[in-house]
Amino acid sequence: MFKLLGNIKGRDRLMAFLCLALVAGQVFFDLKMPDYTKEITLLISMESNFIPDYLMAGLKMLLCALVSAGFTVVVGYLAASIAADFSFNVREQVFSKVSAFGSGEIKKFSTASLITRTTNDITQIQMVIAMGLQMMIKAPIMAGWGIIKIVGKSWQLSALTAFAVVVLLLSILILMLILLPKFKLVQTQVDDVNRVTRENLSGLRVIHAFNAEKYQQNKFEQANDNLTRTQMFTMRGMAFLFPIMIFVQSALSLAIYWVGAKLIDNISVDLSSSMEAAMRSVTERADLLGDVVVFNSYALYIIMSFVMLLAIFMMWPRAQVSANRINEVIDADIAVNEGNLNESAAKEIGTVEFKNVSFRYPDASDDCLKNISFKVERGETIAFIGATGSGKSSLIGLVARLYDATGGEVLVDGVNVKDYTFKALYNKLGYVTQKAILFSDTIKNNIAFGESAYDITEQDIRDAVDIAQAAEFVSNAEGELDSKISQGGTNVSGGQKQRLSIARAIVRKPEILIFDDSFSALDYKTDKALRKRIEKDLKDTTCMIVAQRIGTIRNADKIVVIDNGEAVGIGTHRELMDNCSVYREIALSQLSQSELG
Repeated sequence: MFKLLGNIKGRDRLMAFLCLALVAGQVFFDLKMPDYTKEITLLISMESNFIPDYLMAGLKMLLCALVSAGFTVVVGYLAASIAADFSFNVREQVFSKVSAFGSGEIKKFSTASLITRTTNDITQIQMVIAMGLQMMIKAPIMAGWGIIKIVGKSWQLSALTAFAVVVLLLSILILMLILLPKFKLVQTQVDDVNRVTRENLSGLRVIHAFNAEKYQQNKFEQANDNLTRTQMFTMRGMAFLFPIMIFVQSALSLAIYWVGAKLIDNISVDLSSSMEAAMRSVTERADLLGDVVVFNSYALYIIMSFVMLLAIFMMWPRAQVSANRINEVIDADIAVNEGNLNESAAKEIGTVEFKNVSFRYPDASDDCLKNISFKVERGETIAFIGATGSGKSSLIGLVARLYDATGGEVLVDGVNVKDYTFKALYNKLGYVTQKAILFSDTIKNNIAFGESAYDITEQDIRDAVDIAQAAEFVSNAEGELDSKISQGGTNVSGGQKQRLSIARAIVRKPEILIFDDSFSALDYKTDKALRKRIEKDLKDTTCMIVAQRIGTIRNADKIVVIDNGEAVGIGTHRELMDNCSVYREIALSQLSQSELG
């Protein structure tokens, strides 16, 4: 928690010190009011008939109350501003860190958990800061100042106050020990509710198609019930504290007046003695009465200060859990780190080479890619084919550094990909993911998305759309390139999303185009037309294609056959038909012997 508070910087720290000064002033004026209460009590006990004396004491009390209220308003405003700035800084820090995550880190935390940590967890800490700058500062100042005020007035009344404070603290401690484990559980259960909700929303079509609404409802109810039960347990536990606090406060007030009455009664007034002695006794009784009234006020202020700490203690455990979860993200080690070489360090143009490359996913027991070697030259097309789960996407992801090879080297333009800066490497690549991703924006902005080594013009966008076989449906869309794409691309078909994703890669004019099973949603006619345009218009661009269709890759310059993470065959279509049984089996499962030629 305190580590995160380092995000309170500059102006906000000055504002925090100002809050401290204002809270001290607020406590000073609050604790001045009992003094005027004693003054009024003495006036009453002395049977003073001078109304201006009462009015003056009352006006002083009113002035103290107004000044204290004014300070409270200013402190509340400053605390809210500091907490909001803190949330802004931490949220930006977490978002920046998550943006640097690779696929491994995303899988480790899960998307649902990262969303909760960026929103709900930060909000929990923001609330503690906003309340803490008001209560956490005020409570110890008020308690300390109140104790100084009552020390020496009466040891009996001081002992009563100390006993009440001990009872209150013990009650808080016992409940915290019981409830703290549950507070730690709450945030994890919020993750579960978030995860089930996201699954339900993203898979709504599948749920409807398979009549799985009841099943999903039961999953949500289970996650929701777990969260509700935990929160009910913690809230019921906290509910005990308020009756205890009210009881202690009322019992202390009653005890102070009862003991005070006994002390006053012990001061006898002997009317048979001299007038001076009798008056001294009366004055002493009146003064003690004033002290009892003031003592009760100060004792209640001390109890109130612990009640304010109680309010913070109610939020602190959950905020501490949230802070730990945020620190886990901020302190997470990133497996894929950029090098320091720029594009000018390249020794070649448009080449990709694997040298004895092996790869193992984090926490996996075995390599999913084993000792793979090949090289593709500028302008060539290399394709990868194999059974589902054989490691094709993992292999091609090593070029784009979704992961780093655990053995061997992956070279782009003769330089290890680990040595490039991210900007230098991605300026060379045009990557089309297996799952087409579009953003909530116009078609134009989706295609010109991100930064490029070249200035992208509207004509470049139109050319890329034409090559990607998307010109027809773009021209028919309302607004054409300025037509809106909804979040996740839900207002376009799967094939249209893939073509727009391909256009987004082409428009960057990359040296190397990577297609990770990016033709799967295209019909054979569109697939063929797209490949012909790439061959014609992008002759100098190296293409790396992961595909399931033999028809998509049969004309590639090289085909790499992956089986259980190993390259069991490398060559042209004809060579592999003659020499690779795995490739021949895949080919014959899709096309007849005559179609294969």
